[in-house]
Amino acid sequence: MKITIVGTGRVGAAIAFAATINPMASELLLLNRTRDTAEGEAIDLSHATATQNSSMRIRAGDVADSQGSDVIIFTASVPYGDPNRKRSELAGDNLAILKHWIPPLAEASPDAIIIMVSNPVDAMTYAALQLSGFPPHRVLGTGTLLDSVRYRAMLSTELEIHADDIRAYILGEHGDTQFAAHSLSMTGGERFYPSDMSRRLFEKTVNVGYEVSRLKGHTSYGIALGTMMILDSIVYDLRHTMPVSVLIEDAFGVSDVCLSLPSIIGRKGVTRVLRPPLSEEEQAAFQRSAEAVRSCIRGMGRITEDQR
Repeated sequence: MKITIVGTGRVGAAIAFAATINPMASELLLLNRTRDTAEGEAIDLSHATATQNSSMRIRAGDVADSQGSDVIIFTASVPYGDPNRKRSELAGDNLAILKHWIPPLAEASPDAIIIMVSNPVDAMTYAALQLSGFPPHRVLGTGTLLDSVRYRAMLSTELEIHADDIRAYILGEHGDTQFAAHSLSMTGGERFYPSDMSRRLFEKTVNVGYEVSRLKGHTSYGIALGTMMILDSIVYDLRHTMPVSVLIEDAFGVSDVCLSLPSIIGRKGVTRVLRPPLSEEEQAAFQRSAEAVRSCIRGMGRITEDQR
């Protein structure tokens, strides 16, 4: 198993560190616009891996060194600058970064799975799909996975039930139009329907990422471990169900856009996209998310010369 991480900023470095603590590959390659930064991270992580009884090789390199990667984790991004800056405002600048990296990476590793982390993640996942030419099951984004984990953690505290036993999803856009799929929420087979408590916690979930960024200038640890959940399910073919950003085709009146729905993740990537029975209100929310992401994609301009 060979894993390549593109971008060794705070998020990429956090993912690389998590992969060092839980080594599941024979090789971890770090790529960055500034090679020295990747070199420094690789040396530091190589020292750390000596404490983990691991033989995983960690090194920095160039695109040519990524040849034969099984998984490519893409975190490269322009800086947020203002911590209150909306994710969608990064789209145009980050598309330019994808255009630089994705085509040669795809050529070097034509059988890889791409995990997109860079924001706005839904638009970037769609762009990576177009730029790589990969089939949809091998390009996915972290989507609303972390939002759903945060929501479950808050529900766990309120309900006094372990978060692992709560099935609750945030779906749609990883952004301001995301929504809580209240009609699907349950624990122990018992549904818990919308209440003032669940609505309050959802509103807190929507804003908590911005709040963390305001307080410390960025987010990194949560998304790093969320990415590791996806990677773990791929490497060990665990077939876990996760809300991740995938290409939507004919779901609730939505097609040809990337949004989060519960999806089965295994060694071949997305093995199935589920279509849970959403309420009419939730389906309308899903359609609003689709339009928000489409608007973001349109605002980026042309992705490829033969873009539909």
